[in-house]
Amino acid sequence: MADALTVIPAGVLRNLADKLYEKRKNAALEVEGIVKQLTTAGDHDKITAVINLLTTEFTYSPQANHRKGGLIGLAAATVGLTSEAAQHLEQIVPPVLNSFSDQDSRVRYYACEALYNIAKVVRGDFIIFFNQIFDALCKLSADSDANVQSAAHLLDRLVKQDIVTESDQFSIEEFIPLLRERMNVLNPYVRQFLVGWITVLDSVPDIDMLGFLPDFLDGLFNMLSDSSHEIRQQADSALSEFLQEIKNSPSVDYGRMAEILVQRAASPDEFTRLTAITWINEFVKLGGDQLVPYYADILGAILPCISDKEEKIRVVARETNEELRAIKADPAEGFDVGAILSIARMQLSSEWEATRIEALHWISNLLNRHRYEVLNYLNDIFDTLLEALSDPSDKVVLLVLEVHACIAKDLLHFRQLVVFLVHNFRVDNSLLEKRGALIIRRLCVLLDAERVYRELSTILEGESDLDFASIMVQALNLILLTSSELSDLRDLLKQSLVSPSGKDLFVSLYASWCHSPMAIISLCLLSQTYQHASTVIQSLVEEDINVKFLVQLDKLIRLLETPIFAYLRLQLLEPGRHMWLLKALYGLLMLLPQQSAAFKILRTRLKTVPSYSFSGEQPRRTSSSGSQVTEDGDINQDNKSSHHGINFTAKLQQFEQMQQQHRQHAKVQAQSGINSTSSPMQQGVQRPEELIRSSSDMNRPPSRSRRGQGQLQL
Repeated sequence: MADALTVIPAGVLRNLADKLYEKRKNAALEVEGIVKQLTTAGDHDKITAVINLLTTEFTYSPQANHRKGGLIGLAAATVGLTSEAAQHLEQIVPPVLNSFSDQDSRVRYYACEALYNIAKVVRGDFIIFFNQIFDALCKLSADSDANVQSAAHLLDRLVKQDIVTESDQFSIEEFIPLLRERMNVLNPYVRQFLVGWITVLDSVPDIDMLGFLPDFLDGLFNMLSDSSHEIRQQADSALSEFLQEIKNSPSVDYGRMAEILVQRAASPDEFTRLTAITWINEFVKLGGDQLVPYYADILGAILPCISDKEEKIRVVARETNEELRAIKADPAEGFDVGAILSIARMQLSSEWEATRIEALHWISNLLNRHRYEVLNYLNDIFDTLLEALSDPSDKVVLLVLEVHACIAKDLLHFRQLVVFLVHNFRVDNSLLEKRGALIIRRLCVLLDAERVYRELSTILEGESDLDFASIMVQALNLILLTSSELSDLRDLLKQSLVSPSGKDLFVSLYASWCHSPMAIISLCLLSQTYQHASTVIQSLVEEDINVKFLVQLDKLIRLLETPIFAYLRLQLLEPGRHMWLLKALYGLLMLLPQQSAAFKILRTRLKTVPSYSFSGEQPRRTSSSGSQVTEDGDINQDNKSSHHGINFTAKLQQFEQMQQQHRQHAKVQAQSGINSTSSPMQQGVQRPEELIRSSSDMNRPPSRSRRGQGQLQL
């Protein structure tokens, strides 16, 4: 300190702390001259003493003018040192940096000015303080004083363009952590400052900013939603430049960036979503094997965007989805089928139809390519696929059915599907009412109608919930009688008396159709077993002929006038040959109220039948075995109950026994006071998985009472 006082006159020191800038400036010039002389003399000890004096007595002084003078003095000393300044930077720079946080804005301004002059002198040697300078500049870029901001901007430009870009000692590895820490700052000035540094450093050929992009990519995306148009534009420009570099680079860390893009694709900001999905689109095209472990996450980002309110996003998302689905990845190479299925399953709950449809396309695609792996995860997705059958969109339901049909190609999964489907119909009455026909008809197309109906019949035959069984059989019977998809099945049933396969189908359906008198009568009319139809009609008792029965009968009469039953009406032209058909129809007529429309329709039809006598002799025809066959195919053998392989006597007993169970069930309901408001939870419900058992025990499906719940009638 004493050495410095002997070197610098007291007047110079006094003027250095003067309140007038001109006096401080002149004093600083004298300090510069003194230091220059000492440098020429090589007296670095006295130079050190001068710097210490300026630091301790001025820059750290409680007086603002002293601090201002100290800063300008340190800058002057550096200018005086010229090429020798580097060895004194450890003394000069720290007090200047400390002044950046001074409470007095003018002191901060002079600190920027001083450091600017110091940097111009030492140039590349300045780089050793880069981290501290960058931190200070970052803070000053958001300074409350406009003059300080302006000074900091000049200093920042000097450091970027004349020091860092020209220095071979700049460490990008040390800089990136500083950048990453500040990327989520919301201050617009700081954001501009950071984007400026990213852009400048990326332009330097020797600095590989692309390799560190994952460290600050999220921050850039965060700026895309900034309220300032200028900042959004700068961030977008930087991102566009990086994306172009990625396209031209042979080595890119796609994985880490993919994780960031997936998160940003769900941003509430429209521009951010569009940019993220655009990047994902390019990544899918360029990423190759690197992206395989991230396919599920990428899919999770794409599917919601397919239904985005912004058309540009929807277009890019759809294109990306197609690109991703076209890639033939192998589970052996890290392709996680389970993760993809999990994403697709979650997206089936999306509120948007387009997203649900694409999720189903993915499941279908995986089934076609990796069936074995998908079936391993079937328990994870099966319930969701069943729930999707209640989707409000018909397109979704049809796709779900295709997926179910694909799963059900083998016997085990076919049986599981039908059992669970019946279970869902039982516990969700609206599903059967609103979608039952669509589901059954489509499955019949996809899985073979006969196979589907046989399996359903097997399950319903032993259904313990008699009300549900009746409703379900009525629904199946209506579909059988009216659906164009089941025309082959109807044709087969018409051959029940002459074809073994037709007979086998008739017998298979009969047991479960016994749950509904009208279903049995319809089945007999369809299969041309008219004598048995007449017998069934005459077996009905008072309890069977209720309002529900009459409503179903009304619908059957109307169906008899449709093209489906044209063959039956034509048979009425030969009343002598089809006596039992006439008797069955007259039996139905006798059950109808005379004032009903159905009574008038059927009576009108029967009036057109040519006159004949019930006592007239029946013509006989010959069966394939040479035996004479009467109506119903009855082989002309006395005291025999088996007709062309069908034991109609036993079938009638089976029907009567089932109807007796229904009558007893109705009585129990009436006695116990259970009505249509009964809670389904009061009934025992078996889990469907308990019912997936061997074929010998498939006649006990899950049950749940559905008494009076909007029955779907024929």
